[in-house]
Amino acid sequence: MRRSTALLPLLALLLAGCSAAPDGARGAGPSDAGPSDARPSGGSPSDGAWWRPRPGVEWQWQLSGRLDTSVDVPVYDIDGFDHDAATVAGLHDDGRRVVCYLSTGAWEDWRPDAKKFPAAVIGESNGWKGERWLDIRRTDVLEPLLAARLDMCRDKGFDAVEPDNMDGYRNTTGFPVEAADQLRYNRLVARLAHERGLSVGLKNDLDQIPALVGDFDFAVNEQCAQYGECAELTPFVEAGKAVFHVEYELPTSAFCADSRRLKLSSLLKKYELGAWREAC
Repeated sequence: MRRSTALLPLLALLLAGCSAAPDGARGAGPSDAGPSDARPSGGSPSDGAWWRPRPGVEWQWQLSGRLDTSVDVPVYDIDGFDHDAATVAGLHDDGRRVVCYLSTGAWEDWRPDAKKFPAAVIGESNGWKGERWLDIRRTDVLEPLLAARLDMCRDKGFDAVEPDNMDGYRNTTGFPVEAADQLRYNRLVARLAHERGLSVGLKNDLDQIPALVGDFDFAVNEQCAQYGECAELTPFVEAGKAVFHVEYELPTSAFCADSRRLKLSSLLKKYELGAWREAC
């Protein structure tokens, strides 16, 4: 996740003191999500019959605290490890689509598969307690680990995956990762998701949107309004693909008008990504 570096010490303290589960502070044709569209209708991964959310669809993003299932929106984005198949099924019964949050570009020391990642692929801290960048050049090591995580999302019944930390090449990872490495890795993540019938979103990585918009089914963005970057997400909207967007520091009055104009699905959230939300 992208964060202002000036906020990282404060956020680390917030996370260290959080009483919720240790999940960090998170941090065949197109169809709208809605009560009548709770599950894909037929098809198989090979024919591309996975969910494709359209621009403007409402959503809830909750990655910490007790899950509040009462928010009346058609899309929920929740932690893939922290929630079981029964939770996903319950959301489906309520007419929701459900997105599986995973970190695919960073190692998290509390995950049940953490010991399966060899030390050689674990790099510098990404600024969050217990998290370190991965050497995404090592697809020989990481692909089977990613595949197992995506199997988990599929087996729990999720409709889609939100792969986080997909822009390591723009950060100090401890490895000489270049833009071409990131493109290759992100496309690998998209392919593995699609092979399992899962929709997949591009998280941040604004500079590579022109190259990747065709590989991903939606985008997830943090703080594009704060940094004056929301127009860079236009290729997704023009392709009929949703952009799920959050701000943390700006009031809704500062970004909602532009969000509506750009057809973004925008929320104001707190950094810990609990249940609280303020929608545009």
